[in-house]
Amino acid sequence: MTQAVRDAPVAAARRFNLGAVAPFLALALICALGATANGRFLSFDNITNVFARSTFIAAIAVGETLVITAGGLDLSVGAMAAFVAGLEILFLNSGLIDNPTLLIIAAMTLSLGVGALCGLFNGLTSTIGKIEPFIVTLGTMGIFRSLLTWLAQGGSITIRNNDVRAAYRQVYFGDLFGVPYPVLVILGVAIVGAFILYSTAYGRHVRAVGSNEDVARYSGINVARVRTITYVLQGLCVAIAVVVYVPRLSSASAATGLGWELMAITAVVVGGTRLKGGVGRVWGTIAGALILEVIGNIMLLSNLVSEYLIGAVQGAIIIIAMLAQRGLARGR
Repeated sequence: MTQAVRDAPVAAARRFNLGAVAPFLALALICALGATANGRFLSFDNITNVFARSTFIAAIAVGETLVITAGGLDLSVGAMAAFVAGLEILFLNSGLIDNPTLLIIAAMTLSLGVGALCGLFNGLTSTIGKIEPFIVTLGTMGIFRSLLTWLAQGGSITIRNNDVRAAYRQVYFGDLFGVPYPVLVILGVAIVGAFILYSTAYGRHVRAVGSNEDVARYSGINVARVRTITYVLQGLCVAIAVVVYVPRLSSASAATGLGWELMAITAVVVGGTRLKGGVGRVWGTIAGALILEVIGNIMLLSNLVSEYLIGAVQGAIIIIAMLAQRGLARGR
């Protein structure tokens, strides 16, 4: 056995470890820079605020990780979030249930159902209709946002009942033993997403379909079903994000969720998931979402860069992440 053959497994392990660990190393480095730029960065209140604000993108990005790993793409997540949020608030305003707690639980259930149906529509239109996911979700992005604008009559939809609003605020601003509920939501979504992708037969099928669709089909995998389910899971992740988002502002408008699709995809790519499919890293995605929020937080605290350039910074990050992925691929 030659030395090159003996060293091949070691080199492969190093490449894998680099791709898996890189997002966390980047997050640690950025946090160190943040602490240097402003002493308030590492305060408990600021750290919990960063985690809470990253909940929406982190939850959505976990679903996007599954979709992209299977070789798909969803550009409608921001508009879908706005639509689901609008329907949830309308239900809360309906007063169909007198008890505020039961009304909120019913509204959350409605959001999960609507999110799953929106994801199912995206999945079936893409797989059965045999239309590129980019085109399908670009179309539904316009549909969902237009529906919300129509429901709001061009304005915003706000929770009118003060008792319901006060009770619901605890979902975002409350905590369990000092840990904010949004942080628990991030952990819960990530754990479930990682379990699905890494510890189930379905997760193996997702990776197989994303790696090589034809080989997966010849192996007996129902490619259309696997991809459709990823869009349903994406819709559920969007709904979970909405459930946490609505009590924060208690309203929804046509501006709700703008740019979330870019942020979610950026978090996925920065986290090490391959945009062409086949390789997905859920925990890396969480790190990617935190990186985006930490960078925005540092920009606000330091005043070194205008907060209006946050979108430009995020766009630059996704380009740099793609270049890094390509560099790693060529190094193989």
